[in-house]
Formats: sequence, C-alpha cells, structure tokens
Amino acid sequence: MPDGGARNRRLMLQPDSVDRLMPMHLHLSAQGRIIGYGPTLKKVAAGKPLIGKSFFEVFLIRRPAGVLTMADLSLRQGSRLYLSLCGREEVEFRAVAMPDHGAGIVLNLSFGIAVVDAVRAHGLTDADFAPTDLTVELLYLVEAKHAVLEELKKLNLRLEGARSEAEEKALTDPLTGLSNRRALDVRLAAVCRAQAPFGLMHLDLDHFKAVNDTLGHAAGDHVLRVVADVLRVETRTSDIIARVGGDEFVIVLPGMVDRSALHHVAQRIIAGLRRPIPFEGQVCQIGASIGMTVSTQYPVPEAEKMLADADTALYAAKRAGRAQARMWSRLA
Repeated sequence: MPDGGARNRRLMLQPDSVDRLMPMHLHLSAQGRIIGYGPTLKKVAAGKPLIGKSFFEVFLIRRPAGVLTMADLSLRQGSRLYLSLCGREEVEFRAVAMPDHGAGIVLNLSFGIAVVDAVRAHGLTDADFAPTDLTVELLYLVEAKHAVLEELKKLNLRLEGARSEAEEKALTDPLTGLSNRRALDVRLAAVCRAQAPFGLMHLDLDHFKAVNDTLGHAAGDHVLRVVADVLRVETRTSDIIARVGGDEFVIVLPGMVDRSALHHVAQRIIAGLRRPIPFEGQVCQIGASIGMTVSTQYPVPEAEKMLADADTALYAAKRAGRAQARMWSRLA
C-alpha cells in the first residue's frame, strides 16, 4: 500500500534547481507581484528588472479572455494560457499556472510554435531550455532543414547555371561566338510570328576557299573570327547574326525594311571585309557577296521562303561580279 503521508510531503527545490528545470518560470506572490523568474525570461526581458512588479503590468493574458486578477488566474490553474509582454505583443508565450506551497502561483512559460523566431530574436541557445525540453531537438531539426534547403538552393543554382550554359553552347557557333543555324531557326521563326517588319541578309565570303587552300585551316579560322568581328561592328546589338555554314552568314535586322538603309549596311560590311587580314606574316584577302529581302514583300513572312529568296539574290550578286549586294524582289 502506498504511503498516504508521502503524498502530503511538499517538494522543496533550491532556486538553482528550479531555474534548471523551468528556465522560463515566473513565481508570483499572493498579491500578484513577481518574486522570481527564470534565466531565459531574464534574457527575453532584455535585462529589465521584473522583481516586485505586478504580473498584470508586465504580462497580458490574451486567452482566455477576462483573466485580470490573481483570483481569475487561480481559477485557471492547470489550463493553457496565452500571454504576451505588455507593449511587446510580438513576444508571445504559452503558459500553465499552478499554486506554490504558499498562497502564490508559479507559471511555467514556453514559446510554443514561435520558438524558432524567439531563438533568433533573443540569441537563445540550447542552454536556455530545460534539458528534457523537445525544443532543443526541434531547433536542431530546423537548423538541419535550413542547411539542407540552403544546399539544395545552391545545387539548383548550379544546375540552372549549367543548363543555361549548355543551352547557350547549343545555340552558339564555337569558332566565332555568333549564333548557329539552330539559334537562327528559333529566332527567325519568332520574328516571323511577331509579324513585325524586318530585313534579312544572306552573306557568302568570296575567295575564302583560296585562303584555306594556300594558308591552311588555321588561317581560315582566323579569317572567320575577323569576319564575325566586322559583322558585329557594322550591325546593331538588336540584330541577329548567325554563321549557318562554313563561310555563310545570315543577318536578321528587326525594323529595317528600307531598301536604301539595307544597301547602306551591306556596303559597309562589304567594305569592311575587303580589307586585308594579316595572319602570321601573311595577308588573307577575301570579299563578300550579299543577298537581301524584306518581310514587307510577303503577305505572311515565312522563314524558309525568305531565306530561299535571299539566297537567290545572293547568287545574283555573285553573277554580277562578287563584292555586290542585291535585293530580291517578287517582281523580278
């Protein structure tokens, strides 16, 4: 049989033991004055002294409503209470109140689901919680989750960067850095769908084969890189320049359908490519022939049709003696 007298024995603990077991406790006198509180609450109070102050001047019981006196609080012993600091409603607590061995009340507080924010706001560590408090494990889980999420974010950024780099490489001519045929097809189709006016040039180098045959492919590669630089200089940043074959290039010029303006750009390109290109003590001499068309010549611009017509105009320029620019016309 259990010792009936044992249940009547009062459990007496030293203040240090209470602080360790309940680092967020509040000890109230019968008059509702704070006569003791745990070290974690001291941190939350930012060092402001609480001893001797009325509990109801420091804390607001938000739920249940109507708990305004010690008598009200005594009636709520053992029930869950929701508190906040007066004037600092963002600091919220959960609490349970129980009578002490005298006429006072002891409240044990916790942060509830706001514990993560509280830890960051008040610089708390695991030493600020009772050793058996699951908050410590929760904090470890939250930190582990945060670390995993950060690593996943970094991995996603690396993967996205790698994907963008791969896509860029797939759409770029590796020798010249210009767009390749695949990129041209995609962007030209988009320009046609937009139904905005644009001009189209098909450029073919003159005498390029002679450079490869006499000076070798290294010289030919150097010439192609110089050609790319000239095309960039003589066009706008909004224009699309693509290398579509060994020595063939296509230029899409959004908004440019004036024939004289297109001829002017073509003549600048032809003049720029006529200049001698030094290579390892030798001189490479090339030229360029250009065929052109404009989207306004078509009821509905189609990429394949326009490229074919520009190609027709290009061969007309070749037949005219090379280093020429010719405009295709549906009336021709």
